[in-house]
Amino acid sequence: MKITFIGGGNMASALIGGLVQQGLNPNDVRVVEINPETGANLSRAFALKIYPGISADALQSELIVLAVKPQQLSMVAAELLPHLSEQLVISIAAGVRAQDLSRWLGDYPRVVRAMPNTPALVRAGITGLYALPDVTAAARAQAEQVLAAVGACVWLSDEAQMDAVTAVSGSGPAYVFYFIEALEAAALELGLSPEQGRELALATFLGAAQLARSSADDPATLRAKVTSKGGTTERALQTMEQADVKRLIQNAVLAAAQRSKEMGDALGNQA
Repeated sequence: MKITFIGGGNMASALIGGLVQQGLNPNDVRVVEINPETGANLSRAFALKIYPGISADALQSELIVLAVKPQQLSMVAAELLPHLSEQLVISIAAGVRAQDLSRWLGDYPRVVRAMPNTPALVRAGITGLYALPDVTAAARAQAEQVLAAVGACVWLSDEAQMDAVTAVSGSGPAYVFYFIEALEAAALELGLSPEQGRELALATFLGAAQLARSSADDPATLRAKVTSKGGTTERALQTMEQADVKRLIQNAVLAAAQRSKEMGDALGNQA
């Protein structure tokens, strides 16, 4: 499989690293990157061929990954349009709908939209995927192969669900970091050092997530198992319940989904 990445930033670098680790030959990867320093770094890291701009030679691939900023995608699509034939186009630009990208590409039907999250940078991400109806099963498998290089994948049957994916997993790492910040601050207030608070908070989050993934119990059951009647955990959870923390988190995720929809509307009106 020959792949061209348009944009060589952190997410593209993570995908390339994951694919190379899985056995993809670096000679089969091309990168279009206008920033000379970024291109040079990629070339040194993976021995790739770097192109300073979109060209017919750069796009001699079966699969094109658009890894540019959402605001740049309509302009990139205009440059890409004359060079398309049968390639599968995957966009990881947040917020840009597949139908809008297809329209910018002259109603090109072979488009997959992907929403990875930042843990992909350490190959522990999860990606929501949506394909336009004309994308074949074989092409969907190719798209999944690329994104699975940095973590798990979830296919969506309705692109509107991508707003939910954006709110839950795309923005989700920030919610986790926010809670870690709170645990660290509490640890400091209770007399622990910043280093101790950081280590305790990070290890607790990592361990709890691993336990939840490996257990047959759902999170509510796991929570109940660690909450002894009259104990410290019960007191903490009662405080959270009194403040309606769970509802606040749910409201925050719903607000993120609404903002994702608004951004999709705005980005779709670019061209």
